Amino acid sequence: MCSEWLSMQDSDLGFGRKGAFTVRVSDRVCVRVYSSSQPRNLKIADLQKGLVLVYDGVETVGEGTGFGLPILVYSDETYFSANSKVDVEVLGSRIRIRKEFCMDRMARNRFRNVLLENRTARGLFGFLAQKYQKHSHFRFLTIKNLTGKINVDTVFVKAEPRGTITVTYTIDGRSIRVNVDLQNIQREKLRKVFMLNEQGSSFFQEYIDSRGTRLAREEIGAWDRITSEWASLRLPNEKLGFRLWTTKNSVLRRGREFLKGSLDWVGLDYEVDPATAVFEYLIEILGE
Repeated sequence: MCSEWLSMQDSDLGFGRKGAFTVRVSDRVCVRVYSSSQPRNLKIADLQKGLVLVYDGVETVGEGTGFGLPILVYSDETYFSANSKVDVEVLGSRIRIRKEFCMDRMARNRFRNVLLENRTARGLFGFLAQKYQKHSHFRFLTIKNLTGKINVDTVFVKAEPRGTITVTYTIDGRSIRVNVDLQNIQREKLRKVFMLNEQGSSFFQEYIDSRGTRLAREEIGAWDRITSEWASLRLPNEKLGFRLWTTKNSVLRRGREFLKGSLDWVGLDYEVDPATAVFEYLIEILGE
């Protein structure tokens, strides 16, 4: 099935010349979906994206994954998507975008031009990640700076697909209802499912939640659990932002990374119970 998606033409999808379908949310804000892996920014250039926010004609996604992008974590590998199939349906005032993600890429660390295929070599990065989780003062960017200095990068190699995930985005005014169908993925060795909701950290620099917590830039953290009813990320002037709610069968986390020329994302990401068949949540677009 995934190979068939590669042959799809933009004209078959009802998309514009650049393979993009854009939905207007307000006079200044739109959301956009691509039929390809655009926008091809930095480390995740070859991977599929979810919905991309557009403000005054400028895409705000940076190196983020967009809204509603799935990742599968198995005991042996982590799987991403490089290919998808997209359909758009107009339902009166609502727009329904259905995107089927083929989970067909694995992450690999690269030392110079050599892929680190074996677990021993890749264990270094797991060790660093564990140190970060245990010691809050050991900043995540320190890990990224270290791996950069020894010329380690991440690449995404082709793999036998672990199935497909259908994500349906229903846009109704400023609300985006995200429905995630996880019924067509391989369950054996599946440990975690993530639904990423990310845009660019150079745009969305402030975090605000229902408990009154306010954080800016680096204060947002790298992978901190959210226990408030809702959380939001906003532009410094609060003219644009987005809000998500804590949801059953999942953990909501906030994260941010910025490293010039390499990393530029901030997001509110769900860690979903791997036994879940269908996961649903709401995104509210804030501001003008």
